[in-house]
Amino acid sequence: MTDIALLFDPATQSADIAVSNGGLATDDGLRTAIIISLFTDARARDDDTLPEPGADRRGWWGDCFNDDPNDRIGSRLWLLEREKLTEATRLKARDICREALAWLVDDGVASAVDVETAIVPVTAADSTGALAIAISITRPQGPGRQRFDFVWDATARSFAVQ
Repeated sequence: MTDIALLFDPATQSADIAVSNGGLATDDGLRTAIIISLFTDARARDDDTLPEPGADRRGWWGDCFNDDPNDRIGSRLWLLEREKLTEATRLKARDICREALAWLVDDGVASAVDVETAIVPVTAADSTGALAIAISITRPQGPGRQRFDFVWDATARSFAVQ
């Protein structure tokens, strides 16, 4: 699997298509697929509690044209943006990440996807912290197990690629 590579800019909290030697750069290591899967807003389910009552349920517009209602782009991490970072929130975030990355196994890109989450301080004086997300992917063939690390700060609505 090869994707067009995304170049993440932490200063603007955005990603752009990477260019190399006058053409599009590619990423065959799954980093781009994981970034899109985790940090693109999936549509909230009917039973999800929105961060603000009556708020937009978000979601990627392209999912409207997908015949399979279970095949969606993104994650519901955005639903946690107003949650306190507690153990319950950490576990919910882990489950949301697992859900967003399940397609890798379903589509045969990976034979296993493991997700670990931990609460980490952003600064020494910070009592709220951020969420560290560690993704380990085992490929059916190829480089074996790969690890990808991210730090997600729901309050700042940002993430950092490690």
